[in-house]
This record gives sequence, structure tokens and C-alpha cells, in this order.
Amino acid sequence: MKNFVRLAIATMVMALVAALVTSVAAQDLTEDPGEDGGVIITSTFGSGPDTFSQIFCTDTACNEMVGRMYIGLVGVDPEVAQIVPGADGALAEDWEVSDDNLVYTFFLRDNLTWSDGTPITANDVALDWELINTPEVNHPGAFLLSVIDDVQVIDDFTLEVTFAGPECTALLRAGSLNVLPSHVYADFIEEVGFDGLVTLEWNLAPTVTSGPFSFFESIPGQTTSLLGDDDYEFAPLGFVAPFGLVQVVSADQTVQVEQLLVGEINVLESPPVNRRDDIRAAPDVQAYEYPGNTWDYVGLNLADPTNPQPALDEDGNRIDQGLHPIFGDVLVRQALAHAIDVDTMIETAVFGEGSRMTAHIIPQSWAYNSDLPPREYDVELAIELLADAGWVLEDDVMTCRGCLYATEVDESFEGSPMAFELLTNSGNTRREAIGQLVQDELGRLGIEVDFQTIDFNTLLDVMDGQTFDSFILGWRNGYPDDPNTVQLFGAEADVPGSGFNFTSFYNEEYFELEQQALTSPGCVLEDRAELYYQMQEIMQEEMPYIWLFTQDGFYAARDEVQGFDPYPAALWWNVTEWTVQN
Repeated sequence: MKNFVRLAIATMVMALVAALVTSVAAQDLTEDPGEDGGVIITSTFGSGPDTFSQIFCTDTACNEMVGRMYIGLVGVDPEVAQIVPGADGALAEDWEVSDDNLVYTFFLRDNLTWSDGTPITANDVALDWELINTPEVNHPGAFLLSVIDDVQVIDDFTLEVTFAGPECTALLRAGSLNVLPSHVYADFIEEVGFDGLVTLEWNLAPTVTSGPFSFFESIPGQTTSLLGDDDYEFAPLGFVAPFGLVQVVSADQTVQVEQLLVGEINVLESPPVNRRDDIRAAPDVQAYEYPGNTWDYVGLNLADPTNPQPALDEDGNRIDQGLHPIFGDVLVRQALAHAIDVDTMIETAVFGEGSRMTAHIIPQSWAYNSDLPPREYDVELAIELLADAGWVLEDDVMTCRGCLYATEVDESFEGSPMAFELLTNSGNTRREAIGQLVQDELGRLGIEVDFQTIDFNTLLDVMDGQTFDSFILGWRNGYPDDPNTVQLFGAEADVPGSGFNFTSFYNEEYFELEQQALTSPGCVLEDRAELYYQMQEIMQEEMPYIWLFTQDGFYAARDEVQGFDPYPAALWWNVTEWTVQN
């Protein structure tokens, strides 16, 4: 552990941000360089992280920091992009699978400790399962309840996970269980109860960690500072070479690029596409490009936004969630997809550095249905579909004349204009361009789109509460690639206040196909892919999202960052060996 003197020195981290730190190259290191290891300075934009809780962290900004502070149950070999036994940064050293493929027995490393010296044991994983099963927690991992039956501690270093079925993505699902400091949480639960965990002050300043970096300081809306932890067991050099890691909150993506080019930050992930040529041309910046795994979409609320309800009751029965006045009709959703020119959007918003989505699976995935074309841009077809749905142009205003909501829910809605709110997070220039294009193109059809950019955390609150009309956001596919969407579109994930099925998508045929794909005998990719092809057809028909495009992946680091050697979707895999030189 860095000693107290070094902790005190870390108070000067912002001075280091401005000046960087003279250091030695990682390949020359034979002993801990201390402060000379330099400070890695990366950036997020918007308002920055609002939690550092492993449980409640659900966005990119906090995940970037939380992912550096904690180990996982299983780990990935970045060279093959697959979960493997004995991976660095993983608690599990190996595992066995029962003959029926239902029970995974994980054998845990017995030499790992929390930063306070307490051994890391199977109890630290079992706690997360207990919290997932406790409704008062509102755990984002509640989707695991549909795939995991039980988690049992056999002894301190043996954990048994029983799945509901022979799950082809069992290791990924088990890897979703957090490794939590149970000795710390025991006191928290006693003090504040389960429902108080989300508001713990500790979430903003965790003092017990397990990863290559430990928490030092967070200034909301400005910076988060971590310190390298030399007791990290998986550091190949025997120590964590960089002295610290700082995440700066930037005003927007354009500012991020300027900060990189002048040296105010030294690592940048996914810079805006309109500035990538500037980065490529910079003589003192190194870049790494790869086929993208991030994708943008327009999310449409299919349910009544004035009375959000979960999809299922406590017994698993379907609850009537009502209809959204506009998006509750599938014909309207299809029409809007035909009314938006996504090809032009790719040229405008990402300067051609992207690929169209046909449904919910990225073109780079082994499960992508290449025979399914995307919905074409066809304004006349859009108008025909709207007319079929009972929406017609009157005095240049798209007006309800026999629309579904007026005939099925509220007859007073007859004659109402098609008008809705479209939200996205402020500071994201790509999504702002998308929103403007959607507003303009639908406006030409007499559809009033109130496009607004708001604070990212505020947007997440609105989405979680399911009180929105529509929003523009994106997903980054899991690593390694996993086409499973139980977490995104499963009925169990449709719970106001938690879960990620914000749009209230529900299709029993889709759910059945997904279960078949997850439990396919032998888990042969070709067999599973055929099922995912059918699922994409359903998603393109149902359109809970208007599918837009993927964006090509791009990492950049200044030349003073030594050891920068990413794999696709794995920027930080060897961060313990990085150093920063001036």
C-alpha cells in the first residue's frame, strides 16, 4: 500500500494534472517508481459519477473508476476475449461444471485481501446474491433472478452457483455477481437497513477496495482521483507502476479532444468522430482503432408514462401497464423508423465512422443476422403506416383520427396532435446531432418533437422512473460479446426504479426464443445464432427502440503514456504497467 506520505502527496494531484509527472518507461522498471510512475489522466463529460458503489454503478463514468478499484469473480483473457480460468483480476482460480450443466463450483484464490487486510472469501460474493434477492435494495442486478437459482458458500474459498437451466452464458452471468466487502456491509446493513444502502456516504468515498487502484478523492463535477495500490496481487511487475489515475469531468466531447491535444489529459476513450482526424494527425498522440461495440438508439416508452407499473407481479403474472398515447401502437413505431434517414445520420453524426443497426445485435457479433436488411428511409411508407394507425395530416399537423389510444383508452384524445418529448444527455455532440435530425425530419411530417438535452444523471432518473416519452442513448456491448438481452428486454428487468427494460417491451415469443438460445444443447454458436436471427426479426417488427448505428471504437493516448497497448474493448487490461513521462 502506498504509505501515508504518498497519500499526502496525492493532494497535489491537480498540479500533476497540469504539469504531468516526469517518469521512467515501464519497460525499464525493476522497482516501484513511486511518484515517478506518473498520473494517468482520463476524462468523462457531463456531470461525472454520482456513485462509486459496485452495486448501484450503472453508467460509463462510474464504471471506469469502479472497474479500476475492484476485482471480479471471473476474468477475461484480452487476447482471445473469452472468460478463462485463472485470469488476472479474478477471484476465481478455476471451476467445475456438473454433468447437467446446472451447477458451477468456483474455487477461489486464497491469497487475496481487501485493502484493509481482510481476506476476500466466498461470503463476499454471496452477499451480492443476498442483496439481489432483497427487494428493498432495488438492485440493478435483479435480472439475475431469472437465470440463477441459488448461490451457496461451501467454505471460505469455494462457491457454488446453481442456474435455473443449462445456461450457455453461465460464466458471464456468474461474473455479474459483485465481490463486495461483506465485513463492511454487515455494519452498514445493521445501521441503515437494506433500503438505506443506496444513500450511503460510503458510496461516494469507498475506503475498502480490491483492485489495482484505491479511492483517494472525488470533487463532484470536477475530478475523481485514485491511487495505485502496490498490494494488488495481480500486478505483473510486483507493484502498480502508475502513481495515480484521475478522471476529469469535461464540459463536452469537443473539450475532451482539446484537452488531449494540449496535454491536460493523456488518455481518451471514444472521442467524437468529427475530431478523430485531428487526433490521427497529432504528432504526439498514439491511436488504436477497432470495430465498434457501442451503439445508439431512440428508446420509445410503450407503456403509460403517467402510471409506471412493473411488467410482472410477485407471482410472475403480467400486469396491465397501459399504453403510451403515441408509441403504444407498433405501426407508429414502425412508421417513425421509416421517417428517419439513418444513413444521413451516420454521415452527419459520426462522419461515416459507423454501421447501421437492423435490430438489437451489433454487426460485429457472431449472432448478427446479415440477411435482415434495416428499415429503409421511406417517407411515403411512413405516412401510409401512420394513416393505417389512425394518424393523418391536417393543416400540416399529424393528428389522431381513430388512433389506437383514442379508440382503446381515452376517446377525448381524438383530434390530438402527435407531439412528444425527446431527451438525451447534454454534452454528447453525437447524440445532440441525432436529436436535431430526428426533430427536423419528423417535423416535416407535422410531428412536434420537443428535443431537450439534460444532465446525464437526471436523464437516468427519468428513464428509471419510466415517466418519459422517448430518449436517445446508447449501449456498449458486454465484454466478451454476449447477445443475451434478458437484462435489457426481459420482463423481470421492467421494474420502475430499477432494471433496464425502460421501454416496457414484452413479447412472449421473443422471451421463449431467448431461453432456447441460452439453453441450446452443447451451446454450439451456429445453432444459437439461428435463434438470435429470429429474435432480431421480432425486434425489427416490434421496435421498442428505433435502431440507429454502431460507432467504430477508438482509443487515444499521448506518447508520454508508456505501456499503452489496448485490445478491442479492453483499454485497461495492462494499466498496472503503464507509466507517464513528460
